[in-house]
Amino acid sequence: MKPPSLARDTTLVIFAKAPEPGLAKTRLIPALGKKGAAHLADLLLQNAVKEALATSFESIELCVTPDMKHPYWSSLIADSRIQLTQQVDGHLGERMSATAKRIIDKGRSVILTGTDCPPLTTQRLLAAASALEQHDSVIYPVEDGGYSLLGIQQWHPSLFSDIPWSTDAVANITLNRLKHLQWSCWEGELLWDVDTPNDLSRLPSRFESPVISWSLK
Repeated sequence: MKPPSLARDTTLVIFAKAPEPGLAKTRLIPALGKKGAAHLADLLLQNAVKEALATSFESIELCVTPDMKHPYWSSLIADSRIQLTQQVDGHLGERMSATAKRIIDKGRSVILTGTDCPPLTTQRLLAAASALEQHDSVIYPVEDGGYSLLGIQQWHPSLFSDIPWSTDAVANITLNRLKHLQWSCWEGELLWDVDTPNDLSRLPSRFESPVISWSLK
């Protein structure tokens, strides 16, 4: 039975990079090789999409790079609920900011996620959606000091500018800026993501495979 609809006015955005060897999960290449790292990126992305589709979100956006016309996307997108969009140019903060502003300018709330956090399950996505109906913002911090999910009801540039991305200060800076804005914030449990070889031992067995499952035409 389909779960009851939550967050009808909220768009869930998954930021994703095509899992091309040599470009995806490059920090894992020393442990897995280029093809192995790309294949793991493929599995993580498919898992993120699967968890999102199991929710009751009516609006799900897959915001991609490097190109919407990359052959990988046509093999992945099958559900009509998923809209494929192109990431803008710029650093991570600029890309997230532009996407959040575009959606919020339409009168919707937005939840921003990536593909690197296996513990970000359907249940946790729904918990964040439910919390965002009662709070100005929601966040799931991760153990390395970043966050795997940020949800907001309104846009402000300070949440995305002058932040040292990919460092252990990201979540704390973001939380401090939410506090400075006097926005209420629901903080979910501390999760973990997959960035370095040390993270590989935590992966469930379904992510273990040395062979890439698709090829670039």
